[in-house]
Amino acid sequence: MATHDPDLRKELDATLQTRKELGPEYEAELVESFLEKLDHTVDRRVRRQLAEQQVQVARGGRPPRPEGGGRRFWERFGVAALSLVLAVPLTAIGVVNAGIPGLLVCWAGIVGVNAVHSVGVRNLLPGGRREHRDGEWD
Repeated sequence: MATHDPDLRKELDATLQTRKELGPEYEAELVESFLEKLDHTVDRRVRRQLAEQQVQVARGGRPPRPEGGGRRFWERFGVAALSLVLAVPLTAIGVVNAGIPGLLVCWAGIVGVNAVHSVGVRNLLPGGRREHRDGEWD
């Protein structure tokens, strides 16, 4: 997510140019000044995003989710990793107790759990939504 702020870019260029002219003895002050401007820019962006989210929530919507689905990726990765870790002992137990049918049932379960998780429970119900009952969390 590389958002370029032309004003901030101009400030950085000016700071670098000033450093070339004044020399390294003023570097600490120049860096401090630039970081202060950067801090103000970040604060202004965060306040604007929070205000936009508050307006959206006040209108009855939900706040937007971060782009990229970072949390969703780690959920999928965690389920897949856990499935592979548990696959070894489950496969051994299935083969020892039931032979090839045990192996097939074990792996069908592992694949089934991963498939349901990747599709998502929301997508399995009609209309792509979970049923919602009073008192339940969404």
